[in-house]
Amino acid sequence: MNYHIDIQRVDDMSYSPNDEIIKQWISHTLQANQIDQGELCIRIVDEKESRELNNRYRQKDYPTNILSFPINHPDEITLEKALLGDCVICPSVLEKEVKENNYPIDEHWAHIIIHGILHLLGYDHIDDHDAELMENKEIVLMKQLGYDNPYEQENDYD
Repeated sequence: MNYHIDIQRVDDMSYSPNDEIIKQWISHTLQANQIDQGELCIRIVDEKESRELNNRYRQKDYPTNILSFPINHPDEITLEKALLGDCVICPSVLEKEVKENNYPIDEHWAHIIIHGILHLLGYDHIDDHDAELMENKEIVLMKQLGYDNPYEQENDYD
């Protein structure tokens, strides 16, 4: 597999897994979706940046756990590697979710990463049918990594 995964860390005050485990979760998700090459960026940010981006792109004035920005380029452009997009993660929001819901922190991180990467690949949860498809995919990927079903408890992944 030929992936280029850039991890940018802007927030160094909150816990986040090391780059290698993040890349393993991403690679697992891409391989399971038969994506054998691609380029993406994971940006780990503070609440201020998360809130600004969430407000600008989703008109929601609060920080959120993850935002995904898929790249759509014209078909006539040929690229050496597929540009998949960017995911912006706010670890302090994840920490709050972990405390509120008693999630294992690395398991929650894995789920958020998988969730965000699936958005880059075109999955969404706008309607019930699409949400069910995406959730089932997340459950399978999490179980393959040895984690529990993330939807056994009610989550707020938006």
